[in-house]
Amino acid sequence: MSYQIELRHMRYFLAVAEELHFRKAAEKLFISQPGLSRQIKILEEALGVVLFERHNRKVVLTKVGAYLKVEFSLQLETLSHTLENAKLLQDGKSGALKIGYVGSAMQDVIPNLLLRFEKDHPNILYNLKEIDNQKQIEGLLSFSLDIGFVRLERIPRTLEIKPILKENFCLVLPKDHEVDAGNFKSLRQFKEASFILFDAQYSASYHEKVMQIFDDCGFTPLNSHNTIHSSSIFKLVENKLGISIVPKSLAQKRGYQIKFIELDMISQKTTLSIIWNNKNTNPMLKEVLQFL
Repeated sequence: MSYQIELRHMRYFLAVAEELHFRKAAEKLFISQPGLSRQIKILEEALGVVLFERHNRKVVLTKVGAYLKVEFSLQLETLSHTLENAKLLQDGKSGALKIGYVGSAMQDVIPNLLLRFEKDHPNILYNLKEIDNQKQIEGLLSFSLDIGFVRLERIPRTLEIKPILKENFCLVLPKDHEVDAGNFKSLRQFKEASFILFDAQYSASYHEKVMQIFDDCGFTPLNSHNTIHSSSIFKLVENKLGISIVPKSLAQKRGYQIKFIELDMISQKTTLSIIWNNKNTNPMLKEVLQFL
C-alpha cells in the first residue's frame, strides 16, 4: 500500500495534536486554518483513519491519533538526529555525542572516558549536560541525548543500561567537625544532626537506598535541605547548615571546607551506570559503546 504522505503532513498533524485547536495550530505553522484542515483531511484519507474527533468546537485525538502522535514525534526526532549527523560529516566532523550525566560522573569517569576515546576519534563534537536521572531518561527517549550516566536501578524497557562503577557512600562533614575518621563509629552518632540530601527527583531508587542506610541505623534523619546538585550540598555543609551522605566519587571535589568519612562498613553501595536507547542510529553511539 502506498501512502502519499509528506513530512509536512506529519508536522501539520503534530501541531494540531499538541494544540488540540486548529486555529492555534495554523497560527503556529503560519498557514491558514482552512488550509490546515484540508491537509489533515488529506492525511486521514491517505491513511484511511480518523485522527481527530470534533465535539462542540473541542478537538480530541482518537486512539489512532494518540498512537500516531507518539510515533510521528519519534520518527521526526530520529530524522532530525540523522540530518544533524550528516551536517557534521559535511563540516569535517566524525560525528557528535550528546551526553547527560549526574554530577558525580564528571569527577573521574567522564573525563577519563573522553580523553581515551578522543585518541581514536579526534573529530567528535561533544555536548555535555548535567541533569537529573529522570530528565536523562526523557532525553534518551526523545533522542535529544545519545548516552546518559545515571544512578538508577529501574529503567523503561525501551532503554538499555550497563553498570560501570560500584562504590561506597561517604559522610560529609564541616572540616572542623569534632568527628573524624579516627573517632567515627556509626551514623547513630548523628541521630540529632540535620541532613542535606539529594532530592528524590534526582533518583527515586538512589534516595530509597540512602534512606535504607538510616533504617539500618535505627533512626529517621532530620532532613533540613534537599537539592540535586553536589555543589549546593557542599556549600551548605561548609556553612554548617547540616551534614550529608554522597557517593565516594564526589569526595574528589575540591574547594570546600569539608571532609569525608567513607562508609565502608555498611552494606549499601551506589552504582553508576551508562544508559542508552537502542533505537538511536547515531554511529558515534555504537563506537562509544564498543569502547566502553
